[in-house]
Amino acid sequence: LQERNPRFDTRAYFFVLAALHSVIHALDEPRHISGRELADGVRRLALERFGPMARLVLEHWGIRATEDVGGVVFALVEQGVLIKQDEDRPEDFADVFDFEEAFELSYPWEARL
Repeated sequence: LQERNPRFDTRAYFFVLAALHSVIHALDEPRHISGRELADGVRRLALERFGPMARLVLEHWGIRATEDVGGVVFALVEQGVLIKQDEDRPEDFADVFDFEEAFELSYPWEARL
């Protein structure tokens, strides 16, 4: 994967797959996950695992915006790791949230005390 898409660290692929698993696990019944839902799942899992370092960790792995989450997903689709539906597009991941807002400005600093 990383040889074909070197802009993302190997850990980015595993992390997005972990976020997908987390989103699916939280559903009452299994179903297709939208790009918006998966991007939000990446946000939640990153905050849970990395706290205030979430943005820095994701950016270190090459994920600097929600569009990059889509880049990881479609690289996984291209390699046959994930499947997509006909209506799924990389644009589904565009501007789901702003990294600065989600990981810094809206970080629940008081909850971590």
